[in-house]
Amino acid sequence: MTNSDIDPRAAIHPSAKLAAGVSVGPFCVIGADVEIGEGTVIESHVVIKGPTRIGRHNKIYQFSTLGEATPDLKYKGEPTTLTVGDHNIIREGVTIHRGTIQDRGDTLIGDHNLLMAYVHVGHDSVIGNHCILVNNSALAGHVIIGDWAILSGYTLVHQFCRIGPHSFTGMGTAVGKDIPAFVMVAGSPAAARNINIEGLKRRGFNKDDIAALSLAYKTLYRRGLTVDEALSELTEQANGNSHVQTLIDSITASTRGIVR
Repeated sequence: MTNSDIDPRAAIHPSAKLAAGVSVGPFCVIGADVEIGEGTVIESHVVIKGPTRIGRHNKIYQFSTLGEATPDLKYKGEPTTLTVGDHNIIREGVTIHRGTIQDRGDTLIGDHNLLMAYVHVGHDSVIGNHCILVNNSALAGHVIIGDWAILSGYTLVHQFCRIGPHSFTGMGTAVGKDIPAFVMVAGSPAAARNINIEGLKRRGFNKDDIAALSLAYKTLYRRGLTVDEALSELTEQANGNSHVQTLIDSITASTRGIVR
């Protein structure tokens, strides 16, 4: 790493480890026990506290704070972590807190995610890959978000909720229960609307798979069945279809109950 990659006005702890090609803008503060992978670009006025591990080729915009201790009152200063993968875009004013020892002890952001301005990710949350969190979305602690999920602006997610892969929330949605895979929800409180058909088309799902998921959605939400009754029928409908099985798995993994 050349000196030109680090603005002289940045404050970087001597124990921080920055790989080759990392760029740090002016007035950043990078604390002890922080590791940043090659090619990551950090704009001005970013604060990163450790223990935090950030992967390769991320871009972190101004006024974001990563790795701060959680305000959870159970937290008493124990050594917990934040882990960020590769190729993420973290826009202005994003806050991401470290974990707590009462849960996994680590907050985890996967790869190829977009966190837009003023998103908040609470302690012990897990975000998969290829997710989009639109401006002012907020995750309480212990939230799990599956791959390819999209949270529209001002979505609020209660602690311990699970957001299934390929799901979608409308603007201003308040999520208090788990969202099954592929399901689109909206409202406060969140209510199911349909399968996320447009999102699936954009990701190359074929017509047969979308039709199978649409039928599964009608079984779960439109026939007046209990969840257990719907699961029984969905198991028959799956018939080797991996996407319908993913929907089933996301329902059976629920501990809070699903949005209906």
